[in-house]
Amino acid sequence: MLDILLSSTSQGLLWSLLAIGVFLTYRILDIADLTTEGSFPLGGAVAAVILAKDPTTWPASIQSLFDVHYMVAPIIALLFAFIAGMLAGLVSGLLHTKLKIPALLAGIITMTGLYSINSRIMGAPNISLIGTDSIFSHAQSLGFSKINSAIVVGAIIVFIVILLLVLFFKTEIGLATRATGDNIEMSEANGIKTDNMKIIGYMLSNGCIALAGALLVQNNNFADLNSGIGTIVIGLASIIIAEVLFKNKSLGLRLITIVIGAILYRFILACVLELRVDPADLKLFSAIILVICLSSPLIQKKLGFSKLGKRKGGAN
Repeated sequence: MLDILLSSTSQGLLWSLLAIGVFLTYRILDIADLTTEGSFPLGGAVAAVILAKDPTTWPASIQSLFDVHYMVAPIIALLFAFIAGMLAGLVSGLLHTKLKIPALLAGIITMTGLYSINSRIMGAPNISLIGTDSIFSHAQSLGFSKINSAIVVGAIIVFIVILLLVLFFKTEIGLATRATGDNIEMSEANGIKTDNMKIIGYMLSNGCIALAGALLVQNNNFADLNSGIGTIVIGLASIIIAEVLFKNKSLGLRLITIVIGAILYRFILACVLELRVDPADLKLFSAIILVICLSSPLIQKKLGFSKLGKRKGGAN
């Protein structure tokens, strides 16, 4: 059980960046964005190509940096993956705000286009990174085991992302972005350029999602063109689990609870696999878990009403 818990924690920390990205559009902006399923493998594709490329073929300025800092390649891979995700979010944001395409369709259009772009970037359906340096292999060289390296690196990166997001949402632009999601009509009445705020939200969201894809590629030592299928369900399940267990929290605490939700979600899936369920059925169980999480508030409410009715009946 301890091994399952440690494994779930390591995977949950890495996947929590995906959930945080989904949270930014789903809860902050109140937008259902399906760009997720394209930006996640985009981050992985960009990271894999950078890591698989011989550093001696890099520009001289970057080569000199590589000679001084041996961890620069994995960090550059994460940085470029984040930027690529932001560009994907920018496309969805422009389609939705400037061309007035409904958010759901804008995400589907970008996701569809990204499949071809990801294929072009990778040049193959998958890329193996076995034997290449990653941010996790460097952590292992310091004495950490594979699982512990994922936990340590994941915790550090998640902490940095949450800290930066909390600081951002305390700025004028961040508050305007939150206001846009809360009440777009009131925001426009107060002079907020809501279209720009939505675009910023899209970019931050998909940047975090692509960063998650890059981290998981480094952890798994391979990139897959189809890795984005079903990722929106993983993000939503983590968010809903967090909201069911932890209610009425400030933004910073909500982001932390999403990390906990992602860990719990991975723990549930790990327990399902321990029951010798066919791995091919894992997506089905993911969908079932999401349905249970989404319906649990309604079930609790109805049970509460039934208990209340019984008490009233007994009193009479």
